[in-house]
Amino acid sequence: MNQAIPPRAAAEAETEEIFAHLSDPHLTSLAGVRPGSLLNKRLLGYLSWRVRRREEHRSEVLEALLTDLHRHHPRQVLVTGDLTHLGLPEEFSEAAAWLPRLGPPETVLLVPGNHDCYVRAPWEHTFARWGDYLEGVGSERGFPRLRRRGGLAFIGASSARPTPPFLATGSLGRDQLRRLEHLLREAGEAGLVRILLIHHPPLAETVRWRKRLTDAPALRALLARTGVELVLHGHAHRSTLGELPTPRGRAPVIGVPSASAMGHKPGRRARYHLCRVHGERGARRLEVVVRGYEPSRGAFVEVERRSLPLPG
Repeated sequence: MNQAIPPRAAAEAETEEIFAHLSDPHLTSLAGVRPGSLLNKRLLGYLSWRVRRREEHRSEVLEALLTDLHRHHPRQVLVTGDLTHLGLPEEFSEAAAWLPRLGPPETVLLVPGNHDCYVRAPWEHTFARWGDYLEGVGSERGFPRLRRRGGLAFIGASSARPTPPFLATGSLGRDQLRRLEHLLREAGEAGLVRILLIHHPPLAETVRWRKRLTDAPALRALLARTGVELVLHGHAHRSTLGELPTPRGRAPVIGVPSASAMGHKPGRRARYHLCRVHGERGARRLEVVVRGYEPSRGAFVEVERRSLPLPG
């Protein structure tokens, strides 16, 4: 839900609470899919799931992630889309039953991905089923959404759009970009650390042309004007680390693999990140603990740690 942003003096609250980032859980089972619901682009997606994806995206991996995540007690869990495979209404109901296991709505902030918007479908049959987890959204025009926690401003934008077969592109659109610029400026003037969540990566080299964010140049230009401290995304199904220019320095752009991936391809095994921002304005850093799935143990373990400077 968008909310009034306090003045700078009130934004000096502690920023060191841990938050988690995961993406692309593709958690739904597609059990009992009706043939009549596949008479469109979904048929291609269903065939892909039958041939390949059902062996890659595994419920046991997600179970291990939940166990590990709750051991670390993050204050916020950030999910950058693709909870479903085909965006079927039944999948939205299945995801709605799973979300409370991740945490209550006030601790989980999510944005949709392209698989959640596979074909055009009524809001009330799809995203509305996520209820309070999309509090204040009400329709696709409800994005971007902002949640403030201490000195952090989490801003979720939606790049999910229905696309023709063989395309997995996304876009924000002019109206959402305009609203996003307003939110970023307000949060920046309040002295908050601005963390942008989006499914599609804003950097052109991260994914292939058919999977790109079509208005990424406009988003990068916006961020170069208004500033942002951190961008988190999914979609690529692999670990990525880049950066983009802002008025106060270069902001990290971080992507994570699918949260449910067994990892049959190199570099694609499930990971999630535990993050913490610390330091004073002008010397802030992001500490990232990368947790990855280890099949031999059936559990998530620490893979690496990173310390990254944030724009001043």
